Amino acid sequence: MTDTDPIKERLTPDALEAHLRAIGEERYHRRHPFNERLHLGRCTLNEVRAWALNRYCYQRTIPRKDATVLARLDDVEARRIWRRRIVDHDGDPGDAPEGGLRRWLALTDELGFERDYVVSQQGVLPAVQYASEAYVNYVASQPVLEAISSSLTEMFSPTAIQERVSGMLRHYDFITPNALRYFEHRMSEAPRDVDFALDYVKRNATTADLQNRVSAALRFKCDVLWAQLDAIHYAYVVAEPPPGAWRPPLALNS
Repeated sequence: MTDTDPIKERLTPDALEAHLRAIGEERYHRRHPFNERLHLGRCTLNEVRAWALNRYCYQRTIPRKDATVLARLDDVEARRIWRRRIVDHDGDPGDAPEGGLRRWLALTDELGFERDYVVSQQGVLPAVQYASEAYVNYVASQPVLEAISSSLTEMFSPTAIQERVSGMLRHYDFITPNALRYFEHRMSEAPRDVDFALDYVKRNATTADLQNRVSAALRFKCDVLWAQLDAIHYAYVVAEPPPGAWRPPLALNS
């Protein structure tokens, strides 16, 4: 069975998990040419800057997406578990003052961007904006099972994070461990989130039709991530940014 072949007979929970992992192996953006370029040290400073700036646009949609899921969960315990995702990214004045969004801004700080500019989203590529909003809209419009299933790209993120952190620290002298602390935290947060989401999907996708819907949701999310890198790669490696998007200063074009 390929990852696009429809499931004709209900898979066991473990077989469904294997099917979902096969989708990620084929489609997760770890395999995108720009990510490979980034991890292998082949990006210029400005290509890394463009990636970090545009990726923040996606990062800031994650707590909005999670808040949308949270509002639709009927079970109290499920809400308690899911809301940790929002704190992970937004932070909390008490136990977790610095969330993932601030940690990502530490990266753009180190790359020379003013925080107000990054947060304003003024320089973000239109395609990245559209893909990020498409994810939020998808989660709001689809049944809860599909909304949760779309988060399962986190199954594949630890490997990508390890490659990213080790590769960037090895190859780019303008990157420090402090700038990458977002990824350090995600190494423990993502597996915890996957434990709940994967268990939820395996328990609730009880028919072949529901399992096909789950698979489609995961493919959609992989497409969202891939499309963002397509836009970044085209604008900053192949061609040039469209009007209104951030343009690298010529003096830093190295």
